[in-house]
Amino acid sequence: MPLQLTDSRLANRSASAIYTAFDAYQKQFHAITLRAGSRFERRQWHNMRADASERLDLYKAHVDPAVAHIRALVSERVQEKEIWRGMKAVYSAAIETREDWELAETFFNSITRRIFSTVGVDKHIEFVDSDFDAPPTPSRVPTRTYHRLESPLALAQTLLRDYRPAPVQDPARDSRWIATEIDARLRGSGGWSEVARVEMCEAIFYRDQRAYLIGLIHATSERIPLVIALTHATEGVAVDTVLTDENDVSILFSFARSHFHVQIARPYDLVRFLHHIMPRKRIAELYISIGYHKQGKTELYRDFLHHLAESDDQFDIAAGDRGMVMTVFTLPSYDIVFKLFKDQFADPKTSTRAQVMDKYNLVFRHDRAGRLIDAQEFEHLEIDRARFSEKLLVELARLAGQAVMIENDRVHIRHAYVERRVTPLNLFLRQADAATAEQAVIDYGHAIKDLAASNIFPGDVLLKNFGVTRHGRVVFYDYDELCLLTECKFSAMPLPRNDIEELSSEAWYYVADNEIFPEEFRTFLGLPTKLREVFTAHHGDLFDPEFWRGTQARLAAGELIDISPYAESKRLAKKYSAT
Repeated sequence: MPLQLTDSRLANRSASAIYTAFDAYQKQFHAITLRAGSRFERRQWHNMRADASERLDLYKAHVDPAVAHIRALVSERVQEKEIWRGMKAVYSAAIETREDWELAETFFNSITRRIFSTVGVDKHIEFVDSDFDAPPTPSRVPTRTYHRLESPLALAQTLLRDYRPAPVQDPARDSRWIATEIDARLRGSGGWSEVARVEMCEAIFYRDQRAYLIGLIHATSERIPLVIALTHATEGVAVDTVLTDENDVSILFSFARSHFHVQIARPYDLVRFLHHIMPRKRIAELYISIGYHKQGKTELYRDFLHHLAESDDQFDIAAGDRGMVMTVFTLPSYDIVFKLFKDQFADPKTSTRAQVMDKYNLVFRHDRAGRLIDAQEFEHLEIDRARFSEKLLVELARLAGQAVMIENDRVHIRHAYVERRVTPLNLFLRQADAATAEQAVIDYGHAIKDLAASNIFPGDVLLKNFGVTRHGRVVFYDYDELCLLTECKFSAMPLPRNDIEELSSEAWYYVADNEIFPEEFRTFLGLPTKLREVFTAHHGDLFDPEFWRGTQARLAAGELIDISPYAESKRLAKKYSAT
């Protein structure tokens, strides 16, 4: 008979195994992230995209074997909480010298919740809040500080000298452009003489085909964001834009965009610095933006718990048309929505729950192009029943009994997708003034085109499936019919051959799977006449199969179609071409 280990020995061995798995994950995460600089320098855009996908898969690739290892190691005692209490204590002591302790805690939680499928939380066997009241290791400031530079031009020249991911095409021209943009922004703050210092992140941020220098200008009366975006053509690196507005920078770090690759030893400090630049953006979103998706989920959950403790409003059914696949609810004072699968999907939906979950996974791994909302998957949430309106409780019990259990004074949510709350586009257009509605409709068309350029077809292009963010950007959030654009067939509407076919109220022609007739969008969009005319004037090509076939051909040829994360009007080559 094999020797049975004591609780203490099991706790030590198991904690060590989890620590080893986390350390391996982080080393591989950093190794992939580190490639971004050379990918940009060598213009290896397909490799950059492949690295992004590989990095997204890392977490599960390390958690799954760690869970299997712990199950084998602890065997039939794997759910004895006394062992896990000891394991957590040993693990906490082991990570207190790490620069990434908060990520290590989340990794431990991932193992625990896979083993126990805990309803609610258990502070004895997981890190509900961090074990550390303050960071356990000394702060490592992730910035370079520039003092007493004589002018915006001197700053621009210094930055282009200090941050050179590849040879610059025309440093004199780019320095002038950067200086002009900074000078224009400072006019309302007393000019350059009011600047005390400029702080820039030491590391360069990379995403897709751009590199970003990110910092903060400290003027006497305000702190001004400074983001310099660089592109790399065959002739060399060039400045593409300079962003000095918090809203523009917030959009760059949007919850609808893919993650940056930025090499940083201590994420905690970088995230806090980014929060100084974008104070209205949640800490959770900033962790996600630099690739730490699970840490973002942890921070969101903690923030949500704290908000519940400090508020007293009730969850209610979310605004907008009722979905066929999901029932959606929200807390008015907190800008997220919870999406739960219905027990039965409404006709004519034929998808299964597993198929829809695959769509969400596709979105997670895909280039979101600034148009697909990031969704966090939560299981076994437990919330006080009193926080739910009676109307919502009735709807949940009637439509989503498999996803939620209502018992006594608690509501147990077995599974939910959590997303940022946006205003459904159809509701937005009803409430907006004429000019705002027109801008939203124009951006709606751009959203469809951006999705197409990233090889995504929404499936349902109806207004109700799109939303408007607080920045006025149109995004897509209903994924149950989403598919790859390259899997679709775009056809012209067949012409009727006789009066019977012309007058038929139903399709008289054969429609293949994934066959789409873009001409039908004119009717399906449901826009009132004036807004339909605006949409047609800007995006009439979306009604033509050739637009879609042309985009498919570009994607099939291997082209990575550039999708600018800021307005074309902000691109400096275009802005200064006439001067």
